[in-house]
Amino acid sequence: MQDQQAAFADEGRLDDPRRAYKVLIADLIGLRFDAEGKPDPGEVRAHIEAKGGAFHEAAYRREELPPGIHFFYQPDLSGEAEIIAQTADGRYDALIAAATFIPRQAVFALGGVRIGAGTGNMGSASWGGGNGEGGTAALMNTPGINSRATAQMVMKAILKVTPDLPVELLHQRVAAGDFDTGRDLKSYPTAKLEGQRMAVLGYGNIGREVAKLARAFGMHVVVHARPRHRQWIEAEGFDYAEAPVAAAKGADVLSVHVGLGRLDEETRLYANAGLIGETVLSAMNRGAVLVNYDRGEVVDTAALDRALAAGQIRYAAIDADLFRNATSGALSGPMLPYLKLAERHPGKLELLPHAAADTDHPSRVAGACQAVDQIIDAIRYRRICNLKGDLPDGYVDAGAKVPQGIGRVTAATLTAAASDPRFVELHDVSREITDTLEAIVEAVAEGTTHQPAKGDVAALAQLLLRQRRLLEGLGLDGPAEA
Repeated sequence: MQDQQAAFADEGRLDDPRRAYKVLIADLIGLRFDAEGKPDPGEVRAHIEAKGGAFHEAAYRREELPPGIHFFYQPDLSGEAEIIAQTADGRYDALIAAATFIPRQAVFALGGVRIGAGTGNMGSASWGGGNGEGGTAALMNTPGINSRATAQMVMKAILKVTPDLPVELLHQRVAAGDFDTGRDLKSYPTAKLEGQRMAVLGYGNIGREVAKLARAFGMHVVVHARPRHRQWIEAEGFDYAEAPVAAAKGADVLSVHVGLGRLDEETRLYANAGLIGETVLSAMNRGAVLVNYDRGEVVDTAALDRALAAGQIRYAAIDADLFRNATSGALSGPMLPYLKLAERHPGKLELLPHAAADTDHPSRVAGACQAVDQIIDAIRYRRICNLKGDLPDGYVDAGAKVPQGIGRVTAATLTAAASDPRFVELHDVSREITDTLEAIVEAVAEGTTHQPAKGDVAALAQLLLRQRRLLEGLGLDGPAEA
C-alpha cells in the first residue's frame, strides 16, 4: 500500500488510493447496435478501461468494490422518482448524463458532466442546479461535441420545406412517366434559400455553426447575442441585432440557440422561457419557418399556436425532451405542449424527441469519452475542464476543451497551432500574399494602368484559398477570447 501511495504522489494524484469512487452514467453512450439488437457501449467501455477505470452494466448496490474509479451504466433511468431513489443518498460520487433530467434531490459530491453544451437538465443541488452556481461540487459540460451535428439537422429541417418543391410528388409522376418538362414544369414554381433572411438567436457553438451553414447557402444571416459577441459576429460577416425582435424582423427563417438561461429560484422559471413569443413571431415575414432545436421552453407555445393558425408561421421544427412513465404511461417533459399543436395543425410541425444531435453516434461516443476524461481528472487531480458556474474550493480550472474549429480561439489554440508543421506553411503563404498585395498597391500608387496578368490573378486567388484552409485546419478562424 505504501508503494501504491508513493506512486500516486509521484504522479501528482490527489485521489485516495484506498477508495472506490462511483460514477453514474445515466444516458446512452453508444447508438450502434450489438448482436442482440441493443445499443452497444463498447467503445466507451474500452476508453474507460484504458484509463484504468472499471465499467459495470448495472446499478451500484453498495457492494464491496476494489479501489479505483467505477462507472455504472444505467441508460434507461428516466423517471424522477426512480432517479431520486438511486441518487438521493449520495451513493454515487459523480454523474455523466446527456438528456436525462436530474432532479435537485440527486446528490453527487464530486461533480457531474453533461454530454453536450446546455446544462439546464442538470438540476442537482450538489452543484447548484443547471447554472452550476452555489453548490459544493463542479458542474461541467462537453461544449461543441455535437454542435455540427445539431447545425446540420437545423439545415435539414429548413430544406424539407424551403425550397418548397414537392419532390415526392414529382418523383411519383416522373417514375410513372406522367410528366412533360416543357408543359408541366411551369406548374411547380419554387423558391431558393439564397437571398432569404435567416435570424439566429445565440452565438454559442451551435448558433455559430448554423450561421456559417446558412451563409454557405447564400442566406442573409442576422445574429442576436450578448453585446460582447458583436465584434466577432460582424468580423465573421454576419449582421448583429441587439434584441431578438430586431433579428426576427423580416426574417424568413428563425433558429434559436440561447439555452434556458438562469433559473429564478422564486418563480422556478428559466430566464429564456417563452422568449420566442408573439412579438418575435409577428416580426418575421408571413409564412416564415421556425426551428427550435434548443430547449422546448424557449418558445411560447400559445403564441406559436396562434401564429400557425394565422399563417404567420407556416412550419415549425421542434426538438425537445419527451418522457413516458414506464408504469403509468403518463407523458412529461417540455415537448408535452407541442403535442396538442401537432393535432391542431397537421402537417405544419415536425417534432423530434431531443434527437437532433443525440442520435449521432460518433458525437455521442466522443462526448461520452470526453466526459469520462473530465470526471477522472476531477477525481484524480482536482482539475475541472469546461466548468459551468462556480469553481468549488480545492479545485483548479483547467480551461476549455472543444473539437477543432469549434468555439473560441484561445492561447492554448495558438500554442498548439504554432507547433503544427502547417503553421510554417501559413507563415510562408501569408508572406507571399503580403508581397503580392504590396506590389499591387505600389502599382496603383504609381498610376500603372495595365491589367494584371491572368496568371497573377490565379496565383493570388490560390494563395488566399490556401491561407483560408490553413487557418481553418489550425483552428484559428473563429472568435478569440478576450
